[in-house]
Formats: sequence, structure tokens, C-alpha cells
Amino acid sequence: MKKEVSIPSGANLTAIYRELVGDYPKFFKMDTLSKLGFLLSEMLVKDDKGRFTPREDRAVLVFSRNGCLANDLNYAKSMEEEFPSPALFVYTLPNIVAGEISIRNKYEGETSAYVLEKYDRPLIDAIVRQAFQDRITRDAIVAWIDCPSDTEWTAIAWIETR
Repeated sequence: MKKEVSIPSGANLTAIYRELVGDYPKFFKMDTLSKLGFLLSEMLVKDDKGRFTPREDRAVLVFSRNGCLANDLNYAKSMEEEFPSPALFVYTLPNIVAGEISIRNKYEGETSAYVLEKYDRPLIDAIVRQAFQDRITRDAIVAWIDCPSDTEWTAIAWIETR
């Protein structure tokens, strides 16, 4: 049985971070999308043996509908003020989420982000199967993180095995 984790919409992400991780200061520079992806991956792999040993056999595949739209809207609001906030662009974009998960855990396999029209499990499964076409990839962290606002999201992740 696959382990699947999720974070309910509106959950206190800082509280989850403090309980689960607590020692990764980059978390506070991340936008909501990145925080969700980071926390989902922590929930999935926190007990993996040899977790921080480099490995090329694990892929990270992140899917979303809205990408970083919530952060873009926040930036647009800040432009209405005298000085837009460059801090809103420190950690944005779905590919940053996948990259941060890979960097944190030393995953050297495929790292990809996809923006889809909707949550489409058959399409996601087909893309995951494509990641397994090489001879190296044995498993993948797969996540659907759709974050249309800083308080509303769908965030689920699982590990898919070849």
C-alpha cells in the first residue's frame, strides 16, 4: 500500500514545520506553494534510512493547476504600494518546489514540475510512468499541490515505486 500524505486547506504551516522539522530556516523565505511541497516531502521521507545520502534513483514530480498564482497575486498587490516587495519572489514557481525537495534530500534523479488544467490522475500516472523509462529511476515523490491562495489549497503527495 502506498503511503499518501496531505495537508488540509488552511492548516497552520508554521506549526507543522516546527513540529516536523524545526531546523531549516529557508522555510520562512518560501511562498505557500513551496512550504506545502517541502512539508509534504518531509512527511513522506522523515523516517527514510540514509535519507541525506545522495541518490539518483528517486525522481521528484510536482503537479499543480495554479502554479505560483497566489504569490503572483500577492506581488501584484504589493505593486499598488509605493515599493513592491522583492521578498515575494525569493521562493516561487512550481519548479522551485521540486528543486528544494531534491536539494534538501540529495535526490539527483529527474526533478520536474507540471502545470495541468485540472487534477487528472490518469495523466499524472502516465507522466510518472515516463519517469520510470530510464534504467536508474526506482521511485518518485509525486505531489499535487494546487494553491490558488495563501489560505486555500489542495496538497497531497505519495511515493510511487517502479
